[in-house]
Amino acid sequence: MKSRLILTAAASALLLGLPAFTPAVAQTAPAAAAGQIVVPPLGFSERTLPNGLKVYTARDTSTSNVTVQVWYKVGAKDDPEGRSGFAHMFEHLMFKATRNLPQETFDRLTEDVGGSNNASTGLDVTNYFETVPAQHLERMLFAEAERMGALVVDETSFESERDVVKEEFRLRVLSTPYGRFQRLHSQAFIYQDSPYRRPGIGSIADLDAATMDDVLRFHETFYRPDNAYLIVAGNFDQAQLDRWIDGYFGGIENPDRPLPENNVPETFGPAREATFYGPNVPLPMVQITWPTVAYNHPDRAALDVLDGILSTGESSRLYQSLIYRQQIATTASSSNSQQQQVGVLNTFAIMSEGKTADEGLAALRAEVARLRDEPVTEAELAEAKTELTAQALRGLETIDGRAFQLGYALIMTGDPTTADRDIPNIQRVTAADVQRVARQYLTDDRAISMRYLQATDEHPASPVQEVFSAPVTLADLAPAGEPVTLLPEGQRTPLPEPGPAVEAATPQVAERRLANGMRVLVARKPGLPLVSARLSFNAGTADDSVAGKPGVANFTASLLTQGTESRTAPQIATEIERLGAEIGAGAGVDFTNVFASSPSNVFPQTTALMADIVRNPAFTAEDLAREQTQTLNGLRVQLSQPGPVAGLAAARAVYGDAPYAIPGSGTPSTIPTISRDDLVAFHGGMYQPSNATLVFSGDITPEAAWALAEQAFGDWQAGPARAGAADPAGPALAPRVIVIDQPGAGQAAVYAAMRGIARTDEDYFPVLVANGLMGGGFSARLSQEIRIKRGLSYGAYSNLSTREDEGLLSASAQTRNDAVPQVAELILAEIARLSSSDATEAELAPRKATLIGAFGRSLETVDGLGGLVANLALYGLPLSDLATYEDDVNGVTPAQIRAAAAEHLPASNASLVIVGDAAQFLEALRAKYPDVEVIPLSELNIDSAALR
Repeated sequence: MKSRLILTAAASALLLGLPAFTPAVAQTAPAAAAGQIVVPPLGFSERTLPNGLKVYTARDTSTSNVTVQVWYKVGAKDDPEGRSGFAHMFEHLMFKATRNLPQETFDRLTEDVGGSNNASTGLDVTNYFETVPAQHLERMLFAEAERMGALVVDETSFESERDVVKEEFRLRVLSTPYGRFQRLHSQAFIYQDSPYRRPGIGSIADLDAATMDDVLRFHETFYRPDNAYLIVAGNFDQAQLDRWIDGYFGGIENPDRPLPENNVPETFGPAREATFYGPNVPLPMVQITWPTVAYNHPDRAALDVLDGILSTGESSRLYQSLIYRQQIATTASSSNSQQQQVGVLNTFAIMSEGKTADEGLAALRAEVARLRDEPVTEAELAEAKTELTAQALRGLETIDGRAFQLGYALIMTGDPTTADRDIPNIQRVTAADVQRVARQYLTDDRAISMRYLQATDEHPASPVQEVFSAPVTLADLAPAGEPVTLLPEGQRTPLPEPGPAVEAATPQVAERRLANGMRVLVARKPGLPLVSARLSFNAGTADDSVAGKPGVANFTASLLTQGTESRTAPQIATEIERLGAEIGAGAGVDFTNVFASSPSNVFPQTTALMADIVRNPAFTAEDLAREQTQTLNGLRVQLSQPGPVAGLAAARAVYGDAPYAIPGSGTPSTIPTISRDDLVAFHGGMYQPSNATLVFSGDITPEAAWALAEQAFGDWQAGPARAGAADPAGPALAPRVIVIDQPGAGQAAVYAAMRGIARTDEDYFPVLVANGLMGGGFSARLSQEIRIKRGLSYGAYSNLSTREDEGLLSASAQTRNDAVPQVAELILAEIARLSSSDATEAELAPRKATLIGAFGRSLETVDGLGGLVANLALYGLPLSDLATYEDDVNGVTPAQIRAAAAEHLPASNASLVIVGDAAQFLEALRAKYPDVEVIPLSELNIDSAALR
């Protein structure tokens, strides 16, 4: 099963209505059939500067933010021969200095004013994107023009970022069970000639081979105005924006040399199979890939619909066959992946324990054969189209999401109107079209089949191909030219001053209570025709302690959508997808949330379906057994990874045997013992209307919401209530130092954890800001010390989990095994620093802005708004806190932070949990902590506070 956000089907609008200017390009929306979801067409202004830079802008005054994005037509396929991963590493270097901006300025300009920034490298593209309060727009344009035309790369930043990328390689490739297969083996086997066969993240050897001269030449070759698209969307004045763009980007010279040629025809070769072996493969994985078409091909729409029928949602063919009926796989999915030059359709599955790779391959082949042999049903066709359209509509909620969709279409085709045509093209697809493309492309003589299995003495780990030929060589890169250096401070062009602030609007929340006690809240957000409902119960995984059986709360929530008294699981899944809705449920530590969202024209039907699954779950023995198998398989994968293992162990170290220590998903020993009677009892006693809060958000009036609530839940009368867990945090425990030994782990996870505070504690905001100061973002203290200064981790963060009782504060990083002692000391030092010295106002202001900015961005989405309202309601906090959040954060003083940290977060309370290859760090760690507990991963027992 998968949830699809279709960037490739970006039939979306950069504006929700007509722009305040006449768009240079506009498409007319097709007339919609009755009841059909309507996705607005793109609306944008387009122009090209004399130096070749193409500019796209879209004004939206409903937001207080603006997004600036630069999409460069260079990706992993352009890595020079012998330099795989180079485009990706260069993406990291683009966040360093420029002629007028010192190191790390981009984070100062974005995170520190309440915005965000990031970048990504694909096979065909590297994009850089920022979202900031609208008054900072001119500064972002200045900064983006600086790094396009005047990037500074010195030896220190080059070495540091290369180390960071190596840690990312260890994180994404070496420490995850299927990273080697997905990122190294499969691409090299699928493609025979194309540069797409090389791993985008590269190899350690190629990263080590890179030089400063390579970096400078790469920038000179590809980072030029005529090889980029500039996209700006949000709240701005169009004439002023045009002047700024002309002033900052217009003077960047465009070289007169051509770009390197890079268009290698891919033959793919005949059908073939391979079996790869790797370490730490908990369950077999299989994949079958078929060559299809490039992105800009008329058959893409039919392949998108085919892909949706195969694997989107629980009514999809792969889910129903491999997971629901045969129960041979824990995951089964597909992806329709098209690039500029070629395309493939991938099908894959992770097998259930005891099932073989060959069973998986046979099942995948059988489902694809069905597509070739017989037309899909009209119902399946309609569901797939509705889902694709609804996902495109959801992509319009944020300005950065809309701009992102435009950018992807531009990279793939060079034609901005491509995105407008995607949904109309999908709506025109017929059952005959789906069968035709299946017969044309998905034939047995074109199939590329792969197995990925656990390495053994008989079958050692498969060697990884690291040497590739490539169409671009180092000799093809432009000369480096004169290196750019950071100017002395007095000679730098000053940053533009921010403009006047644009105030964010906080919606009013209407409230009513049904006769049965259910509290109903409505936060209206006009605009896109989307509505969300969130029904929350005061019943969480901590309440599993009452029955002494971890996993019951989680299974109760998970099985709600697996059958009711009048609907089977396939019928529920089919109805969800027919509506273009999203419905699900999950149990947190204190609360269970059931959520539903859909386009507003079908929201009454969506609410009715939500009510049925909440009030009338079947909990059949067959559905329970299937869920048990799925959860055990997922837990098996989870317990093979350092990060998740450290998180589970940290909860036990902090809470011992208390309810908050209980693994929410259950444990290998408790999951098989959960019975239908357990679920019925938990549901009947804990899912009570008097114990529930229903929050509506989006395009709905309070009157309409209350009518829906009354219709769906007004006559619900529950039986006797069941008491929840008492004292869920339990008594405070002495800190521990625990090493869980995973021999051969590609990377180690380092966790420091301690008891935090309740959400209702009067020190909530000082502790919240303290957490932000320590690890709440890329420019926070942990990231600065561990990643930026020392290159020891791809990311180092802290997390404050506030709860009804005393919650959890954790600080963590993943690093190479030999660096564990150093990283552990750095983390503990930052915890201690919170209570040993006052933060300066200069340091504190940006951390506060980060919190306020993230809060404001949540208000801009229907689901985010609903989540904020529900959070206040569940903890019994005033709904007026929604409007005072900014003042509450800004009111925190350095003295309050220090005092709150000293009281609630002393470093002496922190337990240290490390999961990795202990042979590489245990001796050094034991010198510091002679009482360290060492537990082999094979002996880990998460049922016990002792972890043995």
